Amino acid sequence: MEFLFIIIGFVLLIKASDYFVDASIDIAKIFNISEIVIGATIVSIGTTLPETMVSATSAFKGYGDIAYGNALGSIICNTSLISALTLIFTPCNVDKKKMKVPVIFFFSSFAIYLFCAYYFNGFSRISGIILVSIFIVYVAYIIHTNRNNNNSAVSDMIEIDSEEFKNDGSKNIVKSIIILILSAATIAYASNMLVDNGTLIAHKFGVPESVIGITMLALGTSLPELSTAITSMIKGHSNLSLGNIVGANFFNVVLVSGLSITISPFNLPTSKMINGINASLLVDVPVTLFVMLILCIPTLIIGKTRRWQGIVLIITYILFIYYQFVI
Repeated sequence: MEFLFIIIGFVLLIKASDYFVDASIDIAKIFNISEIVIGATIVSIGTTLPETMVSATSAFKGYGDIAYGNALGSIICNTSLISALTLIFTPCNVDKKKMKVPVIFFFSSFAIYLFCAYYFNGFSRISGIILVSIFIVYVAYIIHTNRNNNNSAVSDMIEIDSEEFKNDGSKNIVKSIIILILSAATIAYASNMLVDNGTLIAHKFGVPESVIGITMLALGTSLPELSTAITSMIKGHSNLSLGNIVGANFFNVVLVSGLSITISPFNLPTSKMINGINASLLVDVPVTLFVMLILCIPTLIIGKTRRWQGIVLIITYILFIYYQFVI
């Protein structure tokens, strides 16, 4: 039953997130808010809304291990599974200049994350506030850049599906507000369902909560990115998928983790140890850094993605999942 409720929770969460974003866009357009602001705020947050709500709910309920695992696991899943599929089947050319900014923001914020993890062995509320502040700075930068640049950096840096902007804003505002409220309530309910049943599964099978967060919940909350990747490949826009992955990973650090830490600071999970050392510091965090380096550095150097990157990433993901459940 717990697995059934997990599946139902994922479906509710993802569909409600879609409705939430659409209703937010409709309301924004009714009030003549520009697409630049909509893209940099509503839609960018919407792409990681499942991860944000699951991690925030976990932190609020005192399940820091799930909040921690979901954020890192989503980055690993996005990079070494979802982007790997894109790289293997449809390698593409990349605009290095436009990709450079989100990559710099990601590694800068992740450096702060690494410092807290290795030096303090946990995250204080101050570190959470710093990460959320970086997100705000990033959004402000995108808005400023677009106001002074005719070519849309929103679509290139955040990589939002242009379908999101096809709403004409003509919907009745009362209807949009009702949809917004109902979808927000559904998101909260679905997040609770996922966290509660994920915790029950962990206890029932003797699996650490961090493992459930970094594998099952991370994969489920990354389904929107997977959908974007498949759609982009079919339409021949693989660079859209790549940009979406980099942007989503950055948001996982500064928004998903930052908000969770701000709500309820937590220490690193201690359920798995290797020779007396926290396994997360030896495996989870290094793997997160490794897969992003493999994805970003060669791509920025040569201006295109290569099939070998996808192969390395998918092998890494398989070994990572094997370690989590077998070793």
